[in-house]
Amino acid sequence: MPMRFPRAWYAATITDFLSASPTAVLGELAANSDLTDRVEQRDAWRAEIALLREALAGLDGEIYIEFTIPRMGHRADAVLLLGPAVFVLEFKVEAGGGFDRGAILQVWDYALDLKHFHKASHEVPIVPVLVVPSAPDPPPMIWIPGPDQVFRPCRANAGGLRSVIDAALAAIAAPAIAPDAWRAAPYYPTPTIVEAARALYAQHTVAEIACSEAGKDELAAATGFLRERAREARDRRRKVICFLTGVPGAGKTLVGLDLATDRVETGQPHAVFLSGNGPLVAVLRAALIRDEKLRRAQAPPEEGRAPVAQSVKKFIQNVYEFRREAIQLPDELPSEHVAIFDEAQRAWNREKLTDFMARRMHIRGSQDSEPEVLISTMDRLTDWAMIICLVGEGQEINRGEAGIGEWFRAMGARFPEWDVYAPPPSATNRDVAAAWEQLRGRPNVHADARLHLRVSVRSFRAENVSAFVEAVLDCELERARQELERLRGRYPVVLTRDLAAAKQWVREQAQGSERYGLLATSKAQRLRPLAVNVRAKCDPVHWFLDGPGDIRSSYYLEDTATEFEVQGLELDWACVVWDGDVRRARGGWSYHTVRHHSLMGTSWNNIHNEWNRTYARNAYRVLLTRARQGMAICVPQGDRGNPADPTRSPAFYDATYEYLRSLGLATI
Repeated sequence: MPMRFPRAWYAATITDFLSASPTAVLGELAANSDLTDRVEQRDAWRAEIALLREALAGLDGEIYIEFTIPRMGHRADAVLLLGPAVFVLEFKVEAGGGFDRGAILQVWDYALDLKHFHKASHEVPIVPVLVVPSAPDPPPMIWIPGPDQVFRPCRANAGGLRSVIDAALAAIAAPAIAPDAWRAAPYYPTPTIVEAARALYAQHTVAEIACSEAGKDELAAATGFLRERAREARDRRRKVICFLTGVPGAGKTLVGLDLATDRVETGQPHAVFLSGNGPLVAVLRAALIRDEKLRRAQAPPEEGRAPVAQSVKKFIQNVYEFRREAIQLPDELPSEHVAIFDEAQRAWNREKLTDFMARRMHIRGSQDSEPEVLISTMDRLTDWAMIICLVGEGQEINRGEAGIGEWFRAMGARFPEWDVYAPPPSATNRDVAAAWEQLRGRPNVHADARLHLRVSVRSFRAENVSAFVEAVLDCELERARQELERLRGRYPVVLTRDLAAAKQWVREQAQGSERYGLLATSKAQRLRPLAVNVRAKCDPVHWFLDGPGDIRSSYYLEDTATEFEVQGLELDWACVVWDGDVRRARGGWSYHTVRHHSLMGTSWNNIHNEWNRTYARNAYRVLLTRARQGMAICVPQGDRGNPADPTRSPAFYDATYEYLRSLGLATI
């Protein structure tokens, strides 16, 4: 008899699977399936069941067919629990006879997902197998597991699956897995923001695709709190603004996307996700359009459906387009009642928006900041409205980005009837604290600690990466060493002066389709001798979405992404190149103990403006918190052979390298 196991559409001991009729197994799959009744799928299942019955004869263990891989929003065709190992199988029944590289990466990714996110699979051998029945015999497998006990993908044809299983079991010396404990173990998936957007847009829930062990309670509390405020605003016909803050990678954008895909009782969307981050919008839109086109190609045609690009653009909009329409159509009511502003700390202050409107839109006389424009737009709604501001700490990276304080000032000056919910502000940010104090006297202003996310879920290997980076940039040596010690064995960070070595290191760390890329700040002007040219802009869509076969992708480590391309997005492994724009001098980093520099013409010039120093510092904060699994930091040697070049003096780099090395970073 099949057992109850919600992670799979069919689960049973191998003995029960073999004793059941293929028709009964097929019926169980169809009964639990959330797919439409498609002949192609049933035919594929029949072929897979026949292959599995032949390959598993005489073996003991458990079988799970259509096993959920929540982070990716996909299902592995089969997972086998056999003695000491977990086998992850992907069948390509209709393949033309070859082992496609994309399919190999797919099954490898499924195995890595189990290894990283399923608690009982952390320490057990995992064997990914691609089964192509019509393929010729593959070359013999070399049975050497990776350092995390995930074997490189095996390949099998119709007659070779049992041989692969027998060879793997003979090569693995480990205790047998306890099936009950394995099945009961929690699953803590942590998707990238692109994976999350894809799954949420396809109407999965956050609970189905993401549940970080470190930050699950925080994310659940914040999402529940915001959803309840939205219901209250709708039911009580109120206007509400909420601020969700958090450390880099804490899941703010994930919460926003979840709320943006929410549905009211009518089943219609009532929220829009807005971002001023052009690369993030472009990457998410492109990913969703690609997925939606694939889904539509595989599903029966439906009349009256909006074009793919149109429906995606309605869901995710560039805040500049939203703002332009608001200014040009002052009497137009927004079509959505909930507006979610990602990276709200980057909203423009009054001076920058006024200058932009005069120069680019030929509108003069406006004295509004961007927060004032955006709030006043939603304020046009006569029944109810909700604004959710997602605010990253220390991530203002460009001139005129006002931070959360500008939103507080806007609420205090012009919108007293709006209910305000925000986390208690940090006392270290005096500008924000002062703006908050002016609001607190109102009865409809509330502080709630659930609106601050303290734990990074971007790095599922170690949640304290952002704390380490903060200590490094704050020049708190002992705290940086302590945080680095907490990362050891979980999140590798290596230091080198050789860019080729750094590139090779990230290539060697990556498994499956894990993404790696080359990062430098937009002010890193003197890395061009190393073929790192930040003036040659990369295309973020190709850089983040295309595979290892595309020279425009991040995998080639040729195109360099800056803080502007990667903010809000992430890599598995990062190669960060540190130029002389931020350098160690006289024992510190600040203008008292740290000098920040911007290249002008043929020499470096000191930056005296306090905001520009902040932007330079935050640029490195963004780069150093992009990697989910580990990073290599390269501090170049400078030009020791050409003293006539004043822009690449070794002195600009040596002290930075020695400082980072003194923290205890491993060198390569």
